[in-house]
Amino acid sequence: MSPSSDSLAMAASTTAPSVPVGHAFEAEIEDERAGWDELLQLIHSLDPVEIARPGYYRDPDWSVVDLVAHLGMWLAEAGIQLERIQAGTYERGDVDIDALNAEFRSGMRGQPWRVVLTQAQASRYRMLEVWYALPLRDEAAAWWVAKAGADHYHEHLGRLRSWVATLQRDRDRHRA
Repeated sequence: MSPSSDSLAMAASTTAPSVPVGHAFEAEIEDERAGWDELLQLIHSLDPVEIARPGYYRDPDWSVVDLVAHLGMWLAEAGIQLERIQAGTYERGDVDIDALNAEFRSGMRGQPWRVVLTQAQASRYRMLEVWYALPLRDEAAAWWVAKAGADHYHEHLGRLRSWVATLQRDRDRHRA
């Protein structure tokens, strides 16, 4: 894995389009931002070896790289769906989350950390850009943003906090 740089991590935490004042999703926008910032803060506390170490999730084994790839692909998909909503071409239907997760995992497997982080950041930026451009609250848009954004981050934050604590304990034990 390529090493994570401080400048890359800091850029990822601060890069987002401007939020329109009084946006219909103002509270959700703040929740998304807070969740993303916490994810990056936790990840930024790790070194490159820890970021690549399997164990964040088991069966299958996931590293933090896999987590960020997973989140980035959902952000990309949400951006696509929001563009369809904005263009009036969105078609409601069942979303096969397991099938998309498998497709996303396959598509990002083996990518270096810098690629994974850049893809996630770019996908988040695009999703936010399209989301912020929506003039009205829309049920489908709310679902996609929750699925890819704040609600999705919160699904993973508890486990990530625990995994980061484990990695930091291991690091401290090896230093002692």
